[in-house]
Amino acid sequence: MAIIVVEVMPKRELLDPAGKAVLGALHRSGITGFHEVRIGKRFELHIEGAVTDAHLADARTMANDLLSNGVIEDVLDVRVEDSPA
Repeated sequence: MAIIVVEVMPKRELLDPAGKAVLGALHRSGITGFHEVRIGKRFELHIEGAVTDAHLADARTMANDLLSNGVIEDVLDVRVEDSPA
């Protein structure tokens, strides 16, 4: 079995309130080595058997049409990962 992973993040030019909240919590906890946190989404699409070009094309279409909001988010990556043993 293989997994197609889709990663979606807020557009760079938009404020990421969840990321800002996490950054503030880190600083309040004494963890100060980070200057920015951005929070996105990861989708895993599990495939029986080998991943084909058709699977990847469908995953890219889904990523753009269903899994992300093109107004505020970018699809950063669509890739194949091996399933954990």
